[in-house]
Amino acid sequence: MVTGKDRQKQLAREHHLRQMQARAERQQRARRNAVIGTSVGVLVVIAGVVGATTLIGGGDSTTTAAASPAASPAASANAEAAGQPKPYDPSTGTCGYVADKGSGQIKDVGLPPEKVSTAPATMTIKTNLGDIVAQLETQKAPCTVNSFKFLASKKYFDDTRCHRMGPSAFPILQCGDPLAKADGKNPTDGQGGPGYRFANENLAGAKYTRGVLAMANSGPDTNGSQFFIVFGDTGLSPDYTPFGTVTKGLEILDEVAKKGVIAAPGGDGTGAPKQPVIIKHVTITSKS
Repeated sequence: MVTGKDRQKQLAREHHLRQMQARAERQQRARRNAVIGTSVGVLVVIAGVVGATTLIGGGDSTTTAAASPAASPAASANAEAAGQPKPYDPSTGTCGYVADKGSGQIKDVGLPPEKVSTAPATMTIKTNLGDIVAQLETQKAPCTVNSFKFLASKKYFDDTRCHRMGPSAFPILQCGDPLAKADGKNPTDGQGGPGYRFANENLAGAKYTRGVLAMANSGPDTNGSQFFIVFGDTGLSPDYTPFGTVTKGLEILDEVAKKGVIAAPGGDGTGAPKQPVIIKHVTITSKS
């Protein structure tokens, strides 16, 4: 005869098994989708306070929702074989970029030049909904800005779609995957890149508040071409290179956010924006 206490133990075991299964499913999704890029952040909701924790390989708490700017990680063996990218060297004015074809979702336009400029620069992202203009952090993130100048000159971003938008608790728009379809169906959205990576920059004291432009990644020094724009305030930890501030066009993201997202089943609340955001062209102008 099953007693009430035995029944309680059975229910507890079943609840624990469900939790373990849900955790495993979250970790699998995080490894597959790793964003806003290549390390995976998780929003932790405790007593109504939203924070963010960055974990390599996926979230592990039963009270978390996977949400971070991440690009899917390349194979670690390939990354190790390629070596580590060198950060900016002010004595030579150079940056190191390392070839990395790990994800397989590559639009190869070559490697950026090592010599960089730290002159003030402005980026204009022309979209189907209007222009988004940002002042770039050439002094604090020279390798990142140099990479964007190079990719823009190769028309790398032309006619690409922003593939990921977050809910009000995670107000970001992620772009820069040259192969993304942003239809809520393509399993490789978020995995595309230029076939190289470079070092993190400008992380000391980094905050991701409204208007910040930052790199998505899949771990330290795995920056490629995916980036995100913050249109609210987030609690992300300082793991994503901030390289600019939007000075015009944030109202475009506000309006897109009102339309909602095509959320993946069992996902983290992020998804392709229902209102498509298509980058038509990117230009970067510098002052000598």
